[in-house]
Amino acid sequence: MDPSLIIAFLVLGSAVGFAAGLLGIGGGMLLVPFITALLTYKDFPKELIIHVAIATSLATIMFTSVSSVVAHHRRGAVRWDIVKLLAPGILIGSWVGPWIGQQMNSATLAMFFAVFVTFSAAQMLFDKKPSGTRGLPGNAGMFAAGGGIGVLAGLVGAGGGFVSVPFMTWCQVKIHNAVATSAALGFPIALAGTLSNIYFGLSIPDLPSGSLGYIYL
Repeated sequence: MDPSLIIAFLVLGSAVGFAAGLLGIGGGMLLVPFITALLTYKDFPKELIIHVAIATSLATIMFTSVSSVVAHHRRGAVRWDIVKLLAPGILIGSWVGPWIGQQMNSATLAMFFAVFVTFSAAQMLFDKKPSGTRGLPGNAGMFAAGGGIGVLAGLVGAGGGFVSVPFMTWCQVKIHNAVATSAALGFPIALAGTLSNIYFGLSIPDLPSGSLGYIYL
């Protein structure tokens, strides 16, 4: 790998790791645009850049989510009962999401990512939080919700908080518990999504050296 690219990734990783620890986020929404810019600068194949950026971002969340969830767990904020109910659907959805992304061309996938970044930014800017109108659904409903969260997270290379937090607050989960529980969900999302990106990426012949499937090492 180009030494300048290694340095750039080290700086980027440090910055995102700091943000993850400070804000309790996985960092995917921050990583994808920067990785895309770096790979574009290094003349990666244009049709693969966004796929590689999303896959690589998702892989890093396995590490950033651990520090985040440990901090939340120490404060007793993680609702592990919710994690257990959402995790099965999330694992399946996070495997399927990258496969769906592989069916999209780079422009379509980039547009899909941009829409979700805009949506998430608008939520934060205007402090839009759905009011709790009902309790958590039953096992089937939680499985379906987990699947939807996993698919979307796998598509955009993020930890899923942009969907899971509003879902939980809508189900009358307190916001600090929703944020902490979302952090705990980041690891199964990243694990399944990373394995999926490796599996489906291994069949792509034009990936640059240093790649493991769609993940740029």
